[in-house]
Amino acid sequence: MENLTREAKAKIRDLVQRERELAISEREWKHRLRGYGYAIQETDEGRIVTSLLRGARLCSLPGQVVH
Repeated sequence: MENLTREAKAKIRDLVQRERELAISEREWKHRLRGYGYAIQETDEGRIVTSLLRGARLCSLPGQVVH
């Protein structure tokens, strides 16, 4: 994963979770995240937030982010 501080990872997770609460569907949520330059990658270990620009893994999402 990208070498980010804990604070930076926490801010990304907060943004991702806030956007999920605002989105009506999973598809809309992922579309909204693209506007910020993020994507969600599904892995065996869970969901990972990635950068669209570099494709780098930024942080993992705790549990299932649903609303």
